[in-house]
Amino acid sequence: MARINLLPWRDEYRREKQREFLGVLAAVAILALVCVYIWISSVNSAIDSQKQRNQILTKEIAVLDKRVREIRELKKRREELLSRMKVIQGLQGERPVIVRYFDEVVRAVPEGVYLTKLTRTGKSVNVSGITESNVRVSSFMRNLDASEWFSTPNLKSVKAAPKFGDQASEFVMTFNTTKPNESDDQATSAGGQAPGKQPGKKRG
Repeated sequence: MARINLLPWRDEYRREKQREFLGVLAAVAILALVCVYIWISSVNSAIDSQKQRNQILTKEIAVLDKRVREIRELKKRREELLSRMKVIQGLQGERPVIVRYFDEVVRAVPEGVYLTKLTRTGKSVNVSGITESNVRVSSFMRNLDASEWFSTPNLKSVKAAPKFGDQASEFVMTFNTTKPNESDDQATSAGGQAPGKQPGKKRG
């Protein structure tokens, strides 16, 4: 029986299988490297894109912050203008009232009384003057109390001033300013019905 030596064939087959395995292994390694490269490139691209978005958002936020500051400044200026307008409107509305106050003071000052100083703080009026006699001061206080535009006259001090006359005196008086409608409202809220008034006079 003839003998066949299979060792060379087996060695050749083994070497061929090794070459195939190494080829497959190299292909897998190359494919893995390609996949890693693609993944790293995509990640870097995503990072760059996100950085660009962040830069755009930062610029937009800066623009919006600037606009917000401008809006706040405009609101502040608007409030200042409104407050000034209110003050101006209030002064314009008070001008005829102030003129009426002066007119009523002139009407209330009796003959023989001379005012040297008149100051107003809020609704309180402080008056300094000279009178020929104390009776004139009493008449002045009654006139103020009878006016619809003044209330609560109060004599603070009286002292002799002989340099202006034998019975002359220097006096200091305070009273409050009011308005006819305010007096009516106070009387209505206090008594339920405002008492009748004559123009420029209060009923006692």
